[in-house]
Amino acid sequence: MRDQNEYLYFLRRAFDGMLDALEDLGDDLGNVHPPLPGANSVYAIAYHCAGVADYWTGHILAGREVDRDRTAEFTATGTAHDLRQTVDALFERLETDLESVTPTAPPRNTPPADFEGPDRPLSVRGVQLHVLEELAQHHGQVQITRDLLTRGARS
Repeated sequence: MRDQNEYLYFLRRAFDGMLDALEDLGDDLGNVHPPLPGANSVYAIAYHCAGVADYWTGHILAGREVDRDRTAEFTATGTAHDLRQTVDALFERLETDLESVTPTAPPRNTPPADFEGPDRPLSVRGVQLHVLEELAQHHGQVQITRDLLTRGARS
């Protein structure tokens, strides 16, 4: 797909915001879950977003095999440095994936019915909007979680 620079720019901004928040917290606090039912750590949220972008862009749009364990994404732990490297590698894959996508063709794969996501068939643009939707939502979640943790709310 030609000229995906603007799309990738906005994906990068969302990831950089999440990674900056994770780095602000430090590796210990970045892996802490706030004391709210079902809350996730900043690391797990950002890690989940990498899985979202990789799966929806790489597998659904480009047809690349993506080994994803969605459940494990929410319990993942690690360092900001390692996650930044993961995201950098992700962006290399995304650039390649998007080169092979034709905007007027349907996505190469359909997500499984049990995946959370849009409840209708999506175009290539629809899949891209879904990825942006997920990243925007979780970027805000990361910021709120960071604020809770820096004010002493821990589980």
